Amino acid sequence: MASKEPDHEHREDDDAPAADDEDTGAQVAPIVRLEEVAVTTGEEEEDAILDLKSKLYRFDKDGNQWKERGAGTVKLLKHKKTGKVRLVMRQSKTLKICANHYVLATMTVQEHAGNDKSCLWHASDFADDELKDELFCIRFASVESKLQKLHGNVPRSC
Repeated sequence: MASKEPDHEHREDDDAPAADDEDTGAQVAPIVRLEEVAVTTGEEEEDAILDLKSKLYRFDKDGNQWKERGAGTVKLLKHKKTGKVRLVMRQSKTLKICANHYVLATMTVQEHAGNDKSCLWHASDFADDELKDELFCIRFASVESKLQKLHGNVPRSC
């Protein structure tokens, strides 16, 4: 009579998954080769005099309401040669520019009525590749961060 025993012996470690730190010796070649690319931000000739997280709003005249322009890092950048200062703000995750304009001596920055963590100002903005006059409001996390960072960096007091 024929025996019903398996042709090979069953071992316990055959069924166990490979440990995370175990080197399997397998080598995987990348499907696509990525070359390192030099990225220019347009900020190479400027020094940051302010770099702070905040939320930016613009006033929509048609809807008569504030609309969020973006949340991210606002920078005041001073050009190394000309000395001109511009405000640039990029959204956190996408790094899309949501504000880009020069800070002029004729601008007035004032505290938003009823909110001491916010400031208002008018500017001709170029964030959407079109020069438009906008009313902006920027809100900081706390009054302390607003005062510490803005004092002395903006032509008019906030």
